[in-house]
Amino acid sequence: MINFAVKLSYVVSRQKIMIKITLPDGSVREYEKGTTSHQVALSISEGLARNVLAAKVNGEIWDSSRPINNDASLSLLTWNDQTGKETLWHSSAHLMAEALEALYPGSKFAIGPAVENGFYYDIDFGDKSFSIDEVEKVETKMLELAQKKSEYVRKEVSKADAIKYFTEKNDPYKLELIDGLQDGSITFYTQGNFTDLCRGPHIPNTGFIKAVKLLRVAGAYWRGDEKNKQLTRIYGITFPKDKELKEYLFMLEEAKKRDHRKLGKELELFTFSEKVGMGLPLWLPKGAMLREKLEQFMRKAQTKAGYLPVVTPHIALKELYVTSGHYEKYGADSFQPINTPQEGEQFFLKPMNCPHHCEIYKSSPRSYKDLPVRYAEFGTVYRYEQHGELHGLTRVRGFTQDDAHLFCRPDQVKEEFCKVIDLVLHVFNALDFKDYTAQISLRDPENKTKYMGTDENWALAEAAIIESAKEKGLKTVVELGEAAFYGPKLDFMVKDALGRKWQLGTIQVDYNLPERFQLEYTGSDNLKHRPVMIHRAPFGSLERFIAVLIEHCGGNFPLWLTPEQFSILPISEKYNDYAAKVLNALSAKDIKGFVDDRNEKIGKKIRDSEIKKIPFMLIVGEKEEEENKVAVRQHGKGDIGVLSVDDFSKFVNEIIENDFKDKTV
Repeated sequence: MINFAVKLSYVVSRQKIMIKITLPDGSVREYEKGTTSHQVALSISEGLARNVLAAKVNGEIWDSSRPINNDASLSLLTWNDQTGKETLWHSSAHLMAEALEALYPGSKFAIGPAVENGFYYDIDFGDKSFSIDEVEKVETKMLELAQKKSEYVRKEVSKADAIKYFTEKNDPYKLELIDGLQDGSITFYTQGNFTDLCRGPHIPNTGFIKAVKLLRVAGAYWRGDEKNKQLTRIYGITFPKDKELKEYLFMLEEAKKRDHRKLGKELELFTFSEKVGMGLPLWLPKGAMLREKLEQFMRKAQTKAGYLPVVTPHIALKELYVTSGHYEKYGADSFQPINTPQEGEQFFLKPMNCPHHCEIYKSSPRSYKDLPVRYAEFGTVYRYEQHGELHGLTRVRGFTQDDAHLFCRPDQVKEEFCKVIDLVLHVFNALDFKDYTAQISLRDPENKTKYMGTDENWALAEAAIIESAKEKGLKTVVELGEAAFYGPKLDFMVKDALGRKWQLGTIQVDYNLPERFQLEYTGSDNLKHRPVMIHRAPFGSLERFIAVLIEHCGGNFPLWLTPEQFSILPISEKYNDYAAKVLNALSAKDIKGFVDDRNEKIGKKIRDSEIKKIPFMLIVGEKEEEENKVAVRQHGKGDIGVLSVDDFSKFVNEIIENDFKDKTV
């Protein structure tokens, strides 16, 4: 009897407890409790298992070696996933820290996150200094450590033990971080001889890191506070293949050539002045022409789509932004109020156009038959950005939005939203932005205090965006917590010619501002109803859009958009009068250009036009004047023949027509 009980106990203890794993394709597999993501990958394919960097378990990123003890949804992350890349880069930050600790004993480490392209670590080298000249030996040490294939080992640690460990290491930065953590939520990661305070996740081992490049060294105040000590921030990037690093470095060199700040100066598009103020661009004549052509393009599309132009002032009373909620959310970070001689009267520089458009809507009674109403404005707004965040045209303090606000009935929201998507895609097609993803930016369900409005209105707004994006067949991703404070939005994330991702164009559904401004229309039932508001900006900020466009096309704009489409190059001053005659003839046909009548050799004039990326050079001399023709040279291609002025005009117009052919949505 005793033997039977022992045997039964043994059988029970050996009984397997199974869990269900749901894969991205919807298939469900059963595994023994405690199975790791790596083991799941191995059961699918050895090749897959070799490439798994981390896993998404029930929406949370885990180490692939971490046991799964309950039913779960599982996505296996490789280098092809952005989260997989970020996991490798975060692990690389730890590897760099291990190398630095070996080379610079006594260094103290603050934080080392992954960023969009690579990673950084903030380090306190004590009384030692660190310069860019020293990165090569750190790279060599990192590769040496990577070849050891040291596992990244996760360990849960009590708060007391964590404090003890970093007290012994005399690391005030980790101790400060630990102070803000709850006991039971603290984990350490160890690889090789380095242990760090970290939530993870990490790649399985250092062997996945095959190529290393430390890119730059900068200063960074601890916790971003100028009152704290300045640390050394080292930026780097790693890859699982050396070939990918070489391709990335080539792309960086291309990016330097395409930098909109560099090209903006060379092409004489814009400038900045310390006397005017940081982050406030000055548009030069050619840049102003470029902006004007973009505005004309958008105005034409908007007029066709039924938008009405409006103009609003650059300032408004504080009360306007109190009503809209912008003062509560952004007032502390805005430009300070403008006080007038009237006691208690305060104005603000306009940070948003939408409150002004609400007041325009409110200026007249509305019927359900009047809706939708679509107001459009190229409105300049002002926002105070920190000095360190300013960057060329991509981050400025004064910028112009191709802003529009649509006021519609609830039953019109989806149709209007889809029409706006069409307009955004029309812009992208015309400017050759082919690779884009629509990001559905929703409210953070865990932190609703950041947002205004009822759960019911948020649910309606989010459903309208999701359904519209699906109906238009957009490639989408969903991001929680990225909504505007007054409503969810559809943000268009565009990849440029170098594969870099930019946010261009946004559409937002808003049930809240109509409520705050008490906007109304009279329905078919003769009762008062609230309209729904759609915010829309296909360009977004004109400044940012132009910066991205410059870098996307390397300054070689589409011919229809180019400020100067041709230069006329007289061989000598004897032909300046004929050059002026050609200029007048082409200007009459709305083709823009200029005469380069400098007393320079023709070779230099051609080189200068090439540098300025002028699409066509029209060379004129004795023969051209006699035959009433021009010798045409195309930028980057060379001579294309001798044409009459009329034939050249037709040639240019054919190119422009082909630029737009089949590009309308």
